[in-house]
Amino acid sequence: MLAVINYGVFLGLVCVHTIFAAVMTRFFRLRLDTQAGWIGYSLGLSPILLFISTLVVTGGLGLGPNLGSPLVVFAVLIGLPVALGMTIDLLYVAQPEDVELPQR
Repeated sequence: MLAVINYGVFLGLVCVHTIFAAVMTRFFRLRLDTQAGWIGYSLGLSPILLFISTLVVTGGLGLGPNLGSPLVVFAVLIGLPVALGMTIDLLYVAQPEDVELPQR
């Protein structure tokens, strides 16, 4: 039963990280006035915040399964959600040019 809970927490964390990465990518695409600056921020800031979240949940709280290698944890809990989040934002959400922002 404990293994089922650990894998459920693991899949939940992957889903939350993916949503978080998609929202951060969207925020950077809308707010930055540069052509490709959002890519740098999305690939630079998102993994740092996902890493902190991973440390808190899997290390501090002790939740999630033992994946064996830190590289696997990094790839599955940080790399995969960043890639999926950016893909979701680029393919399934309206382009920033189509979104009207409030005037400052």
